Amino acid sequence: MPEIAEVETVRRVLKKQIINKKIKDVKVLYKGIIENDVDDFITKLKGETFKDIDRNGKWLIFFTDHFALLSHLRMEGKYFIKNSDEEIVKHEHVIFTFEDNTDLRYHDTRKFGRMHLVDKSEAYKSEEISKLGPEVGSKDLTASYLKDKLQNKKLPIKTLLLDQTIISGLGNIYVNEVLFASLVNPLKEGAKITLKECERIVSTSKEIIAKAIENGGTTIKSYTSSLGVTGSFQNYLKVHKKENEPCSICGTPIKNIKVGGRSTYYCPHCQK
Repeated sequence: MPEIAEVETVRRVLKKQIINKKIKDVKVLYKGIIENDVDDFITKLKGETFKDIDRNGKWLIFFTDHFALLSHLRMEGKYFIKNSDEEIVKHEHVIFTFEDNTDLRYHDTRKFGRMHLVDKSEAYKSEEISKLGPEVGSKDLTASYLKDKLQNKKLPIKTLLLDQTIISGLGNIYVNEVLFASLVNPLKEGAKITLKECERIVSTSKEIIAKAIENGGTTIKSYTSSLGVTGSFQNYLKVHKKENEPCSICGTPIKNIKVGGRSTYYCPHCQK
């Protein structure tokens, strides 16, 4: 699943390849991905030019002359740049054809991704974006903010850190890594997380995500950027997918449990 570092990598690569390209045609081959009326979606985007690409949490925001296209990759979403005369392959569901006869193609094996076209001025006011919490790196993500959000919460800290309304952009891989670096047990109730632990969670989140972005994200079997960029942060993972391997700190075998239905890797000695 693409997480914040992977989505940021996609944003940076796409920005180099599609900015100032004018859309000649739009094909929607699977309507379930589009949250607008499909005919209206196509009509509005024809003749528009991509002007910029932003990101908020795991949402990509494509700005055209008059609109903002919100795109969430969910589990398996990928973008491809192809020549327009190349065969349309299975799972290519939305195709933007440019005047230079190249395509931006959205590929999604599981069809979970979503696109929503809004007026340009509404991009950050939309429900998808406005409900998100501060993302890693934001000045608004402080230890006191996190402590306030966790108070009275009985859910495990692992589950709470995956809540995009609390912190935007953290996914399963990076939450596992952040909790290990913070020496916090993933099953500990949110209400019992101390201010000191919040400080560690905030600081390690910023360090890990910054390094992940620097390394192009994490390439594992469920995610590759598909734009000619292969992430290398998997080489720096300490616990994720490391079940039964020795902890890099104490040598205790890493455990894998389910928390809220998500695979959770941790060291039972360091994260008591």
